[in-house]
Amino acid sequence: MTTKNLLLRVTAAEYAGDYKLRLTFNTGEVLLVDFTPLMQKGICRKLQDIDYFKAFRLDPFTVDWNNEIGFAPERLYELGSAA
Repeated sequence: MTTKNLLLRVTAAEYAGDYKLRLTFNTGEVLLVDFTPLMQKGICRKLQDIDYFKAFRLDPFTVDWNNEIGFAPERLYELGSAA
């Protein structure tokens, strides 16, 4: 399914080991996202704490950590690889 003209959303998320999440998008695609490159600066460094990383939640559009850290679904989609 194409993402053109579709508001991309993460509809499911599952911890997949290390700093990776298996994300399901509203396109039906399931992608594995490694967050390691995203946790090197600013507030995102909090994600280096594995317990904090595992405490993600799903909001209406993406994964979220304590209403502090969230990434645009489009960015996560770009970073994803086949799960």
